[in-house]
Amino acid sequence: MNKAAQAFWEKYWGNSVRPSSVSEWKFGDTPDRLAEQVVAGVKTATCSGHVFYELENMPLPVAGQYGVILNGQDEPVAIVKTIEVSLTPLNEVTEAFALEEGDGTYDNWRSIHVNYFRSELQKVGLEFSEDMLLVCERFERIDVTKNDTDL
Repeated sequence: MNKAAQAFWEKYWGNSVRPSSVSEWKFGDTPDRLAEQVVAGVKTATCSGHVFYELENMPLPVAGQYGVILNGQDEPVAIVKTIEVSLTPLNEVTEAFALEEGDGTYDNWRSIHVNYFRSELQKVGLEFSEDMLLVCERFERIDVTKNDTDL
């Protein structure tokens, strides 16, 4: 975790007993816009290609994990807690989930994600498939004013 994210995390928890595990992350190719949507409460879900977890040998997220959301400059802007994780083929993602991602409509979500995954898969020499497996996460934004109003 970068120093700013670590300080943000520690300031939030103060002297409270804190979870032992936290990650930091930013969203796709528009991290500022998406981080702002998390802060505003518009974005409460995200998804990633399962194949990228396999390629990077990363563990899948699990419910109960915390994350510090970074903007495009790697500055912490929010803390989230994962509340649900599911593996879902892209062509079976529900409209409800797509709307929780904050892209406005299902069609807009689909267009954005198909283009993004096509591009990212091409970078690693893989082909896009309509039924590619996604790691779908729902999360809740943690009120960082709980412990300190200066965050």
